[in-house]
Amino acid sequence: MNKQKLLAKALASSKNLRFSEAVALAKAFGYRLSRIKGSHHIFVHPRIKELINLQDVGGKAKPYQVRQLLDIVERYNLTLETGDEP
Repeated sequence: MNKQKLLAKALASSKNLRFSEAVALAKAFGYRLSRIKGSHHIFVHPRIKELINLQDVGGKAKPYQVRQLLDIVERYNLTLETGDEP
């Protein structure tokens, strides 16, 4: 799924986002995986001090964590990185 469609899906409903889609969305905004501890996948951004925590629960991302990601994106005016991976 391309990055724009993924963002639109997340904005429409944070409850129906797969974990892999949430990870792809975080990476599309410049976050990278820093570490994994148990089910917690911690992402960092080079310009932002706030961390993103995403958890895989039965293949789905936790809705409140997706909302936190979208809130940070809005607060810091992050833009999608150019280039679309297949």
